[in-house]
Amino acid sequence: MKYPENIKALAELNPDYTGFICYGLSPRYIADLPAEVLTALPESICKTAVFVNEEADKINALINQLGFNAVQLHGSESPAFCQALRDRVTVLKAFGVDDDFDFAQLDDYAGHVDYFMFDTKTIGHGGSGKTFNWDILAKYKLDVPFFICGGLSPENIASVKEIKHPAFYGVDLNSRFEIEPGLKNIDQLRNAFNILRAN
Repeated sequence: MKYPENIKALAELNPDYTGFICYGLSPRYIADLPAEVLTALPESICKTAVFVNEEADKINALINQLGFNAVQLHGSESPAFCQALRDRVTVLKAFGVDDDFDFAQLDDYAGHVDYFMFDTKTIGHGGSGKTFNWDILAKYKLDVPFFICGGLSPENIASVKEIKHPAFYGVDLNSRFEIEPGLKNIDQLRNAFNILRAN
């Protein structure tokens, strides 16, 4: 999210989290988004800043400046780095997953992050619009809850409700629900929310 009116429209759908890309190389980079756009969001929405291998000082400065409640880390951040931020905000640590992903590498992060995010492994850092094979989630044995990212779309969103893993917590809806990078299709998201929230 990076356009004020689009952010306001999404807030009316009452998402649990709203993500703001603080990574300058991303086409979704928030740049100089006014702080009042974020402070106007309801307290029920967890304002989440997305970083890739950013310095802790800059992350903390943006938390102070924009009032973020959570950080989503998409780089090679260490467990200790995650823990230091966890003293201030909710920490979500993303990992790119493919058929050869070694879930044992997550063991050191248990107890130092609040959530994992399993995204499709790509050369970049997310936003690929591609899914990974969800069947490999059966190999995940930790208790840390996780989000599924990568390639979720209006066409396949209903199928995530078939995932019965006990640690499956939520989904991250991004590029396949966009009109252009950073500009979300509110009608598509409304429909997706209705599907996800239906019993």
